[in-house]
Amino acid sequence: MRASILPRYGAPELLTLAELPRPVPGPGQLLVRVVASAVNPVDLEVRSGSKADHITHDFPMILGWDLAGVVEECGSGVARFAPGDRVVAMSAQLATGVGTHAQYVVLDAGLAARAPHTAELAHTAALPLAGLTAHQALDALAPPEGGTVLITGAAGAVGGLAVQLAVARGLKVLAHGRPGDADRLHALGADEAYSSQRPVPPGAADGLLETAGLPRAVAGVRDGGRAVSVVPLAPPVSERGVEVRMSFVEQDGRRLEELSGLVDQGVLTLRVERTYPLAEVGAAHRRLAAGGSRGKLLISPWD
Repeated sequence: MRASILPRYGAPELLTLAELPRPVPGPGQLLVRVVASAVNPVDLEVRSGSKADHITHDFPMILGWDLAGVVEECGSGVARFAPGDRVVAMSAQLATGVGTHAQYVVLDAGLAARAPHTAELAHTAALPLAGLTAHQALDALAPPEGGTVLITGAAGAVGGLAVQLAVARGLKVLAHGRPGDADRLHALGADEAYSSQRPVPPGAADGLLETAGLPRAVAGVRDGGRAVSVVPLAPPVSERGVEVRMSFVEQDGRRLEELSGLVDQGVLTLRVERTYPLAEVGAAHRRLAAGGSRGKLLISPWD
């Protein structure tokens, strides 16, 4: 099979194609023929070496956390899936070393979920990491019923799904994005759109979901409220009794299946900016690093 491999830490140009043996599923595992994967900020961090202290697996590495594909083979003991099933999954490559930028991936069946049937299968690779991050962070935030939540980076992959999930939970959403994002944020369901040109009023929200590396956004939370950040490099600092928490995404096939169902119900919209062939994973890294993308960058391993 073909895979994009990283031989050592460094620049995007180091990512190259390689021919590797097709993996074989063990007990409780799936062999998935990957239709699409995605590039996420964590891939850039792993590739650059900034996460080297947290990595124990060896080079060469296959990067990638998201996948959408079709079950090719089931290991013994797998009952939830069968060959031919359309699935999505998230693999925590940073911890496990199992990356998804390849034509085939083996992973534990418990990490997979049935893919939404109302969306193009390749596009559902935009769901796992961003969707689980948003869902788990909102659970950690636990705003009061009918409360107001401020979401930064609201036009991004995680923030955009967080806006839609918060709206579905009956929350009032104050969405912070870039100047010019207002129409996009309202289309996602936000009640109010803010930016550097239209600051959030102090204390306007019960809670903050911080996805953009804007720790000062905590000023928009009322006294005694809560802030949850998914950006470990720039967490908010507690003030005025505001409780600050970090949320780190966890693999969860069952919850991913819930998110898949929300796509089919029309609650979540998946946004894709561009699909790159496997040979151009480095170009996708450069595009993501440049910033400003308004949809996921996908990788097609068969082009």
